[in-house]
Amino acid sequence: MAKTSELEVAYRVATYRLFLPGGGCELRVGVVSETLRCWLETADADSFAILTAHNPGSRLSDPDDNAQRQAQLECDLLELGYEPYAGENVAADDNWPAEESCFVPGISVAEASALGERYGQNAIICGGADGLPELVWLDNA
Repeated sequence: MAKTSELEVAYRVATYRLFLPGGGCELRVGVVSETLRCWLETADADSFAILTAHNPGSRLSDPDDNAQRQAQLECDLLELGYEPYAGENVAADDNWPAEESCFVPGISVAEASALGERYGQNAIICGGADGLPELVWLDNA
């Protein structure tokens, strides 16, 4: 699915849950998370991304296919030297299933974007040490 205003709204109103050592937090695009900012400071990370391999192109996929792609994304991240943490992307309505995701501290926007494109995603969530999640549209959107 190409970038549309409807799709952008869906990404912006979704909740991005992170399951981090010491506790979790919920993020929204454009809203600073003090919890995340403190966690990033403690982890000495100046950037982050939230990545998923579920439902490429914002088209519902078979759950088994989603699980297989997500497992491969996690392997790719580990091979690149990152320590991904579990996450979950939750739509604002019940019309879209929650998607397993990876929270990746220390990854650059460029590398996160390349991975998002490899897994057919329209957009990813990225941010810096300030704990502000931002929506980043990818070239295949």
